[in-house]
Amino acid sequence: MQNIQLLDKIAIVLVNPKYPENIGSAARAAWNMGISRLIVVAREYPDHQRMVRLATHNAAHIIDAMEFHEDLGDALRPFSRIIGTTARKGRHRGPGNSPRDIMNIILPLLPENDIAFLFGAEDRGLTNEELKYCQHRSAIPTAGFSSLNLAQAVAIHCYEIFHAVVHEQKEAPRGPKLATSHEVEKMYDTVKESLEHIGFLQEKNHDYYMRNIRHFLGRMELKSKETKLIHAICGTLQSLQLTNERN
Repeated sequence: MQNIQLLDKIAIVLVNPKYPENIGSAARAAWNMGISRLIVVAREYPDHQRMVRLATHNAAHIIDAMEFHEDLGDALRPFSRIIGTTARKGRHRGPGNSPRDIMNIILPLLPENDIAFLFGAEDRGLTNEELKYCQHRSAIPTAGFSSLNLAQAVAIHCYEIFHAVVHEQKEAPRGPKLATSHEVEKMYDTVKESLEHIGFLQEKNHDYYMRNIRHFLGRMELKSKETKLIHAICGTLQSLQLTNERN
């Protein structure tokens, strides 16, 4: 696979963007760097003409081919690594890497995996609920004043992706094929169900433990067979618990 073809493994995902014009500007920024996959997650399909106007005729085809989903989980099903872009800090958000550092992490994975970059709404960014799908956080370093708009944030990340793929790929070792978000989320649902069933998760600690379980397992490069193994272990635990309850 030639280096430039690896850009087809990247998707820009805009979550609840407020203005169709910003989607068009993001499409234009992405296409400048050879990235053609754009996904929008929103309640309603954005106004096509307003998107195309800012995309210009050069990137209008990106808008025409844009994927649209109402549910973020559905939009992320095929992706094996998801990077949430955020400038907000908080004790539940974990540390953020610079876009360049993120490229060093994902570059070896590109030949075998689809990668999604998430961008939140213009006024609030990504929520903690949206960030739960992400294995990594990317924060653009600034000189003390952070006021980048959506298209600028997309452009910076797309440039770093393009630069890494074109100039750094030859030096990167080839990484494994990882489980998809769909497989990982199915695993988390089973883990949660099992822990609830055996009484480990209580109402007062439910969110705390599940958040930490996600952080712990999210740091691992789980393959499909490994998520299925965890799924099977949890199923066995539930079966044993049911047997004990009957006895």
